[in-house]
Amino acid sequence: MTSLPNYRPKKLSVGPLEQEILNIIWELDGATTKQIHQYILADPDRELSYPTVTTVLQRLTQKGWLACDQSDRAFVWQPLLSQAEAQLLQAHERLNQFLAVTNPDMVAAFADDLDRGSLNQLEAIADRIQAIRQARQEEE
Repeated sequence: MTSLPNYRPKKLSVGPLEQEILNIIWELDGATTKQIHQYILADPDRELSYPTVTTVLQRLTQKGWLACDQSDRAFVWQPLLSQAEAQLLQAHERLNQFLAVTNPDMVAAFADDLDRGSLNQLEAIADRIQAIRQARQEEE
């Protein structure tokens, strides 16, 4: 079973440009501001100023997503979570938000509209939850 990472950013929500830049950093396994800017500008349909990239990087650092290493003369931005860890945390947050505003009848109504594959996934999740509960009871 995959567990939640020990580290959690101060703020989980990220905007579309922040997410795009995080994806670039994950793909490049860390990058300078210049590398990120050039990566974005490689798309001829994109325009984005260098200062905007810098601002977004600073914002992601304040939110707890990135760390900045000023080795040599360039700032190198490193993710504090892997992409898989980030996806896990964001999915966990969305699930908690969903469960906070629903009741069993609402969830059942939602499930009525799911296709067979999605229902199979829900059944697998329910089986996994049952196994976790059983293991916890055995530990007590």
